[in-house]
Amino acid sequence: MSSHESKHTQDKNISLDTPAPPPVARRELFAWCMFDFANSGFATVVLTAIFNAYFVGVVAASYGSDNGRATLLWTIAIAIANGLVVISAPILGAIADDSANKKRFLIITVVGCLLATLLLSTVGAGDIAWAMALVILATVMFTSGENLIAAFLPELCPAERMGRLSGYGWAVGYIGGLLTLGLCLGYITWAQNQGQTAEDFVPATCIIVAIVFLLATLPTMLWLRERAVPKEQLPALGYVRAGFSRLGNTLRHARMHTDLFRFLGVLTVYYSGIHTVIVLAAIYAQEVMGFTTTDTLVLIMVVNITAAIGAFLFGWLQDRYGSKRCLAWALACWAVAIAIAYVSVEAAGFWLAANLIGIALGGAQSGGRALVGQFSPPERSGEYFGLWGLATKLAAITGPLSYGAVTYFSGGDQRLALASTLVFFIGGIVLLMFVNEQRGRAMAAIKY
Repeated sequence: MSSHESKHTQDKNISLDTPAPPPVARRELFAWCMFDFANSGFATVVLTAIFNAYFVGVVAASYGSDNGRATLLWTIAIAIANGLVVISAPILGAIADDSANKKRFLIITVVGCLLATLLLSTVGAGDIAWAMALVILATVMFTSGENLIAAFLPELCPAERMGRLSGYGWAVGYIGGLLTLGLCLGYITWAQNQGQTAEDFVPATCIIVAIVFLLATLPTMLWLRERAVPKEQLPALGYVRAGFSRLGNTLRHARMHTDLFRFLGVLTVYYSGIHTVIVLAAIYAQEVMGFTTTDTLVLIMVVNITAAIGAFLFGWLQDRYGSKRCLAWALACWAVAIAIAYVSVEAAGFWLAANLIGIALGGAQSGGRALVGQFSPPERSGEYFGLWGLATKLAAITGPLSYGAVTYFSGGDQRLALASTLVFFIGGIVLLMFVNEQRGRAMAAIKY
């Protein structure tokens, strides 16, 4: 038998032994995007708009909100949560790949985040430790779910369309955050008219978040399919050992995916700035700009609209001009927005900065996820998106903690702390120059 015939026979046997994955239906793409819709309510209400400000202004107020201590406690809780994800994300991704159980793990993270969010409704003034514990648990589950849903991306579309699908997902996510925030705003307005205080109505918003999360994630649970093929069945501890082994193998082969690992470094830098703004924007608006709870909610609702527009726009531009170039544009927009916010003393200037951030947010987040998808071998997507999760969560530790530290050591100067985030965005632009998008895509096709 000739070598050509032998290879043809081997290929035929492989195709017979390994069934082709089912085609991707439109409803499955919709289901994938709907997970962003579902979990964005948690990110918007708990981490960005309502509960974070409630923690600083009510829960930990006795510890010190004016001198920056309460803000520091909030950033410590976020740092601990993301530290736990840093440890677990690559291993969880590798295990999910080997066992073909990304969806099962995804469901576990949803249930965990829902339960912790519901329990946040029991938090009142002075419940600092209880609030921090629940925020840590909910955030660990939320961020682990983000990593797992992202790992489905290479299975759903080819590299040249990942930017667009990632952008659609972020855009739908912002719409979900807007809807959840709108429901919370409606309830808060009613509660305030009844004479209720923040300690009365903020806990109820956590219940609203959990209900929307549960309902909106149903399409994902029903329609999103697991396309990975399970490998050798192992006991639970065997999967853990396999996960550590594959992580070590991934790091040993880092030189084969130079641009992926370079980009993960870039992403860690600029995401430090993004995470800082996400978890501290409402606190800044409340403590520095003098916004009321209603003012802050309306602002963030509008920003969700501009962020959805930015995600759609940058998703289309990425496939046309390249993800790297569009990401650089988004980071430049971030830097301009932070500079405007720093010098703003009137509400109008802060509104302008916030909406520029919205546009840039969609572009930076969708661009980062698309590049990781393009640089990752499809058969190891869970593992590499675990590394993506590691990078983003390292950023979620360094960014907010740096803001909290600057606020604390400057005696509560949050304006100075905001200005310090410029370092992350400018640094991201500079480091992005050393990433080669075309080479990174080519290396993703290499198997090992």
